[in-house]
Amino acid sequence: MLNRTKVRPAIARLAVGAIALTAAATMLAGCSAGASSSGKVGVALIVKTTSNPYFVSMEDSAKAAAAKDGVSLTLAAGTKDGDTDTQITAIENAISRGDKGILITPNGPAVNNEIQKARKAGLYVIALDTPPDPANTVDITFATDNFAAGLAIGKWTAAQLDGKKATIALVDLFSDQVVSVDYNRDQGFLTGLGVPTNDIKKNGDESPTGSYTGGKGGQYEIVGNQPSQGAEDGGRTAMETLLSKNSNINVVYAINEPAAYGAYQALKAAGKTDGVLLVAIDGGCSGVGYVQQGIIGATSQQYPGDMATKGMEAIVKLAKDGTKPTTSAGLDFFNTGSKLITDKPVDGLPSITSADGAKLCWGK
Repeated sequence: MLNRTKVRPAIARLAVGAIALTAAATMLAGCSAGASSSGKVGVALIVKTTSNPYFVSMEDSAKAAAAKDGVSLTLAAGTKDGDTDTQITAIENAISRGDKGILITPNGPAVNNEIQKARKAGLYVIALDTPPDPANTVDITFATDNFAAGLAIGKWTAAQLDGKKATIALVDLFSDQVVSVDYNRDQGFLTGLGVPTNDIKKNGDESPTGSYTGGKGGQYEIVGNQPSQGAEDGGRTAMETLLSKNSNINVVYAINEPAAYGAYQALKAAGKTDGVLLVAIDGGCSGVGYVQQGIIGATSQQYPGDMATKGMEAIVKLAKDGTKPTTSAGLDFFNTGSKLITDKPVDGLPSITSADGAKLCWGK
């Protein structure tokens, strides 16, 4: 015979359990939709490092966009260029929080597997500044066309040489890992100068001597490639090493402006600044200042704030109506553009002055 006094509590317990399961399912559904505990869209911004004002500008723009669109933004950064461990941890945390998306400037291919985990977990991943290799590791990239940025400073350099021999020093980013921003800028510069390249995804495999075809054309000699880690002290050490190989260097390409300024310090200490064409890429306020002072002859200005803002807007739009961003025509990423900045313009090569560049720069 059924004991009803014992059944009722059991039924009650089952009902409570069902309600709890329903509530848990609802919470999980909220997380899978990318909402934080506050009900806002959750987004993680993971930059390479905050020691470079370039990435600080990204953070500032992301904060402003998050405030405007009601986004729950989490910030993370590597301890230095190349720090993938910290970035991997930040991706794992974004997955655990149930964020809707991740904006990341990848510190190298070591983060690719973790990015794939995030995408499988339902997060929309946008790379900023540095397209991963392969590009389809992320959903889309918002970046400068770094090859085009390098091409512009290469063409400028060729015009300034006016047919003289180019004795070239290349101050790159890394020597122990392959990152697209590194080889795209380097290979773009050499292509603009008119130096024949081999593997466009590899630095330093060009013929060490030959003819360049940019400008009036002439002979070239590549002294070598040295890593700088994108830092001022690294740029100085790289330049010192290159000068020890050949003291007649008259063309210096640098991956960015901090490395360029370090290279300039080495040149100055060696009494070799006169007649040297020093070019870089980034267009931060300090870099534009170096152009104004005549330290850097030309730089290609990028807009990291636009990358972060457009990336944030894309994730918010995706969360609201499912619309996904699209790449720029002919490219496998969304091009946020760049401008050549120089106070020595070249006919037929679009550029703006350092005074105009100072109005657009970041890192003030």
